[in-house]
Amino acid sequence: MSSPAESSKKGESSGPTELTDKFYKKEEPDSSGHTALQGDTRAIYISYLGEDVEEIPASLCREHGSTAKRLDLSYNRLRSLRGLSSFVCLEELVLDNNNLNDTALLEIPHMPKLRTITLNKNKVIDAAQLLDTVSRECPKLRYLSLLGNIACPNELLGSGHDDEDYQRYRYFVLHKLPSLTFLDSRVVTETERKEARRVGKFMKIVRPSDEEVATHVGGAAVSSQYTPLPESTVGAGEHMGTFGQCKYVYYGKHSEGNRFIRNHEL
Repeated sequence: MSSPAESSKKGESSGPTELTDKFYKKEEPDSSGHTALQGDTRAIYISYLGEDVEEIPASLCREHGSTAKRLDLSYNRLRSLRGLSSFVCLEELVLDNNNLNDTALLEIPHMPKLRTITLNKNKVIDAAQLLDTVSRECPKLRYLSLLGNIACPNELLGSGHDDEDYQRYRYFVLHKLPSLTFLDSRVVTETERKEARRVGKFMKIVRPSDEEVATHVGGAAVSSQYTPLPESTVGAGEHMGTFGQCKYVYYGKHSEGNRFIRNHEL
């Protein structure tokens, strides 16, 4: 005969909730070590991976927005964060491997409890804009990761940057978010924090716009019409040049160099 605890566990596994094929939710033990029962509104982890969605599903927001503390939306095609404001208790947000750009990240709502956000391998270009948004909307943030984005010049990702570029980036991020304790793959040291207070505001990475890159010499879309040739050319048979044979032969007798060279020195 099975115990009540075993029966409840069987009931949970045999009675799938909505969107079971899309995500799973995991009740965490409370402070006394007991697992939260189905329907309990304690800590819930929501995972919605690899479904190729471009927006957060409305059903996910409706069913679990008020209870979820951790939300993982990795390996989708997210282009918008519309609906994220429904997750009022969120403490951890994972958005790795999506299509979120600078404009989409402006949609980050006010999340007073959020402590962790990872945006690895997205399309973040302007770090300053993202950091201003996060600083304003996520006051308790302690962990941030931007690896795999243009905004993060990490030399390990083969982006053509060196360790100094990456360190300058860290100083700038810590200047904007001084409360961070972990950035990308490293713990924030006290030395970094002090240096960020001193020089961080000068470490902003300025990048040319797409239009400037396209028109740059050597680019793929150079539109310059410059040519060294004259604007108008003379047709064949209309030129004013002449052609002939010159009878004069130059021997160098009157060369300026000969003024200082005597015959016996030749």
